[in-house]
Amino acid sequence: MSSQASPVTPVRFDAVDTMRACIRAWKAAGDRVVLVPTMGALHQGHLSLVSRARELGERVVVSIFVNPTQFGPSEDFSRYPRDTEADLALLSEAGVDAAYCPTVETMYPADFSTSLTVAGISEGLCGAFRPGHFSGVATVVTKLVNQVQPDTALFGEKDFQQLQVIRRAVRDLDIPVAIGGVPTLREEDGLALSSRNRYLDADERRIAPLLHRELVTIAEGLRAGNAASALVSASTERLIEAGFSTVQYLSVCDADTLAPVEHATGPTRILVAAYLGSTRLIDNVAV
Repeated sequence: MSSQASPVTPVRFDAVDTMRACIRAWKAAGDRVVLVPTMGALHQGHLSLVSRARELGERVVVSIFVNPTQFGPSEDFSRYPRDTEADLALLSEAGVDAAYCPTVETMYPADFSTSLTVAGISEGLCGAFRPGHFSGVATVVTKLVNQVQPDTALFGEKDFQQLQVIRRAVRDLDIPVAIGGVPTLREEDGLALSSRNRYLDADERRIAPLLHRELVTIAEGLRAGNAASALVSASTERLIEAGFSTVQYLSVCDADTLAPVEHATGPTRILVAAYLGSTRLIDNVAV
């Protein structure tokens, strides 16, 4: 399969039945289907997922759904950026075959009463500060995978805990889909691409790349044999001095279980969530 995109108007689906009929026809013709779930406000990071999807399958479906169940009562659901027409234009340029744009009523009917909890791996890091968030993520992704029935679903590694929660849910429930992670796309100064970056003012945007630089510094220290706790303490202090108002967590974890570790003796991830002004930024790097 070619990763070179050709502009094509994606078929837009709002209803599950019509989408499934189209996907059944694709699969009957021998095409592999790859799903890229998004909440819209698309940027080049999302398009890197689409590019990878086009390498893995003949048909690419991008879902656009701002999921209310993964936002807490004090979070930014109401102001989360929404511009479906602009998103669809980007998907057309990227060569996406179908856009699935369900309504809240489609995803969560009035009598909807089911939710999915992935214990353990969802409880630390972001889970400690966003109660119910990963239950909302696991539930909506399970629904999307069941609705689209792709061969593969792709997620960005920027939301690494989310990726691991989804992998665990799919494994535990024997859902027949391959889950793939795609490396984080960054600005030239290292800032991870995110829909929330648009909330940063000019001064905050200048400070924001320090988050990634500190993760890299910790990774270098771990490779040199230094203990995680000392490295994390020093980096946290530098972030606060630079202008970050709060560092919710800065943790060195086992890459599979996300359990904290003091030394990088196996696959390891350094993960961070911090507030710069009113904007919550997350990032991670592998060791």
